Amino acid sequence: MSIKLNKVAPNIYEIPKSGGMQVPGRIFASDKLIDHIRNDNAAEQVANVAYLPGIVKFSMAMPDIHWGYGFPIGGVAATRVEDGVISPGGVGYDINCGVRLVRTDLTADYIRPRIKPLLTNIFNNVPSGVGSSGAIKKLSEKELKNLLVKGAGWAIENGFGESDDLNYIEDQGQLKDAIPDYVSSRALKRGLSQPGTLGSGNHFVEVSEVKEIFDPSSARIFGLHEGQIVVQIHTGSRGFGYQVCDDYIKTARNAAQKYNIQLPDRQLVCAPVQSEEGQQYIGAMRCAANYAFNNRQVIASLIKDSLLKALQTNPSDLGFKTVWDIAHNIAKIETHQVDGQEKELCVHRKGATRAFGPGNPVLPDKYQETGQPVLIPGDMGTASYVCAGTDRAMEMTFGSSCHGAGRVMSRRQAKKESGKRKIFKELEDQGILVMAQSKGTVAEEMPFVYKNVGHVVQTMHDLDITRKVARLVPIGVIKG
Repeated sequence: MSIKLNKVAPNIYEIPKSGGMQVPGRIFASDKLIDHIRNDNAAEQVANVAYLPGIVKFSMAMPDIHWGYGFPIGGVAATRVEDGVISPGGVGYDINCGVRLVRTDLTADYIRPRIKPLLTNIFNNVPSGVGSSGAIKKLSEKELKNLLVKGAGWAIENGFGESDDLNYIEDQGQLKDAIPDYVSSRALKRGLSQPGTLGSGNHFVEVSEVKEIFDPSSARIFGLHEGQIVVQIHTGSRGFGYQVCDDYIKTARNAAQKYNIQLPDRQLVCAPVQSEEGQQYIGAMRCAANYAFNNRQVIASLIKDSLLKALQTNPSDLGFKTVWDIAHNIAKIETHQVDGQEKELCVHRKGATRAFGPGNPVLPDKYQETGQPVLIPGDMGTASYVCAGTDRAMEMTFGSSCHGAGRVMSRRQAKKESGKRKIFKELEDQGILVMAQSKGTVAEEMPFVYKNVGHVVQTMHDLDITRKVARLVPIGVIKG
């Protein structure tokens, strides 16, 4: 399909409404990034998403957009709750894949000469890699269902972290109305042994230095300053979330036929939000989201213990505090302004993240002035960014922003390109120590397979959708 992209404003391209599209498509991208997007064919998926019943305003994509399952990764779509649909492909297989940022009182000057034993300690304590397990004892099915309802709160109750952590997790680490009865026995079986595990793919633990501050006032409120050591944790709901998605894609195929929903791509299969099938998926998806919130909470606690042991220090000197924990693959029921009226919407964010602005009642008191922290990890060889949500995001994108750099090369291509390169040595020469269960995983995630994260973040900043606060650079990285 040939997709027409019209530039309607700086950093905004539009796909005109045509055929069965209910709304136009809108892609936020700079002139530097738009060629990647044209070549990826992801714009076709933006147009396809615009066919969804009940979609409002635009089918949107952030500047990190690339080809995904049904929805593009970087896609945002909001459908009316009363007559719209929910699509498992609009959330993705790794439900609530997300990032946690933790600040410390450690300095980069202190940590750099100690990074190898420190990273080794974390690597040994946080299970990583395909099928990894064993962070905590294998749960009974009853315990797992309790975890699926409580989310990060389950981890706190079981000694992983402090209760104050919950204030700095999206939705306090617990999506309400998660219903384990809507989860298949196969998904439950896959979830029994994997809480607190990193997994593989693009998931990582990164020890980073705060290299640059753009907004001193917001950075101070976030607890960030130049030369400081912070930790990022990027993982999701593991095999449990994958199975939930897989199960409900099959359910949605039948629902699309049952409710006579016409779609240009079978990967967009969906069910009316208010239908039995739609409500069951939402209840199961929330379980997977809570599994992921718990996962990052447990991993954060394991990392804290590793730092305390490796550095022979105490908690007060370590200053290990959660800045924010954010979901990247999720659908949420939210209230937004549409044509001057408040509407209850099902907001799909796939490879996109909330960017709620100042004064939003869901944010903790600490972030009422700044807007929420928006965490945008780059690749393991360049940089990541901490930004803040804005009022403009609420007006333009349902309070949404990009979630990362965005791939420009498939994993298969990346492995081929990396074949003869000494990839660990290349990164070490840049001052970045990498430990991984598999060389293949590192090859898939080398810097050259991603867009320039600085360009991606600058696009959002120039549109005032998010505001740059700080730039982080990696010192040590753990991959699956």
